[in-house]
Amino acid sequence: MHKRNFMLGCSLAAATLLAGTAMAQDNTFKIGLIAPLTGPFASTGKQLEAAARLYIAQNGDTIAGRKVQLIVKDDTGVPDVTKRIAQELVVGDKVHVLAGFGLTPLALATAPIATQSKTPMVVMAAATSIITEASPFIVRTSFTVPQVVTVLADWATKNNIKKVVSLVTDYAPGIDSEKFFNQRFQANGGVVVEMLRVPLRSPDFAPFLQKVRDAKPDALFTFVPAGQGSVLMKQFTERGLDKAGIRMIAEGSVTDDDILNGMGEAAVGVVTAHHYSAHHKSERNKKFVEAFGKANGGLRPNFMGVGAYDGMRVIYEAAKATKGQGGEPLLNAMKGQVFESPRGPMYIDAQTRDVVHSVYVRRVERIDNQLWNVEIQTTTDVKDIGKTR
Repeated sequence: MHKRNFMLGCSLAAATLLAGTAMAQDNTFKIGLIAPLTGPFASTGKQLEAAARLYIAQNGDTIAGRKVQLIVKDDTGVPDVTKRIAQELVVGDKVHVLAGFGLTPLALATAPIATQSKTPMVVMAAATSIITEASPFIVRTSFTVPQVVTVLADWATKNNIKKVVSLVTDYAPGIDSEKFFNQRFQANGGVVVEMLRVPLRSPDFAPFLQKVRDAKPDALFTFVPAGQGSVLMKQFTERGLDKAGIRMIAEGSVTDDDILNGMGEAAVGVVTAHHYSAHHKSERNKKFVEAFGKANGGLRPNFMGVGAYDGMRVIYEAAKATKGQGGEPLLNAMKGQVFESPRGPMYIDAQTRDVVHSVYVRRVERIDNQLWNVEIQTTTDVKDIGKTR
């Protein structure tokens, strides 16, 4: 293992030394987009790629006289594959930027490569608090779980929810959700009756939901990865939790915009907190949703899509500022960017390299025969509480 790490370090160091010469000769600006395009998290990869391509289509494929080359690779959602692809992109393709990363383990697997090769790494989807601490070359344009679940905990205690059971997926973002929601909810005087964790892959929520029903809380607080909310919602109603008077409140991935219409009436009234809704009332978001749908057969963008779209904006503006340079100059030009996103106002914190933005409490409502996450409360300029504790 030590020998393999040593060889990886040597190969990356050699690639870094050669990069300046190679990039001077090659008049391209290369973005390596790594996403799960097949497997259980393929919907995430589809959103990331679609949004990145939309941004290029809208903003041109040339930066500072360099031709933009988007190199898209499928990591199937497996960390070892992500790491291997990232190494190939840095050493073989000599990319200026690594981007994408649909799940936390995939981002964390790549962090050492970004550090050793001094390649900026834009995390467009993964949301565990610690990610930006894994490498000084990581910039995040998605969100962090603590940002959204603490806002939801405050809303819950102000809306007559006194007892909850938490049910989360058993990996880093789920554990973050459990920790930070429960801490804030209890600090506000609420009671967490029970804490349940379900497997990341091939989850069966039914036995866990039966435990929730038996515990008789005021609400179920839950987090599941993007794409798994439909199964959770179906089993929630099959187990009769709605009829038992148990409300569902959730981190926003559960009522994901791109799959929300398929959840049916069971989803109506579910309250979530997130940093984006396709229903967000701004002219910029309206144009984004329309353009995304037109380019992708009517598909709605979700929070993964907006994270990739904004990530491309950060990359483009940094590349313009550095006239196509890579490495540390490119990274430094990403820090501190302030702009209006389809999600609303946001900026990249220059110290933490993490995103700061508004967080919205949303309620699922039926409008014109479609389901939407309708914003009912806004909290502005939310930093990651995971880094301020």
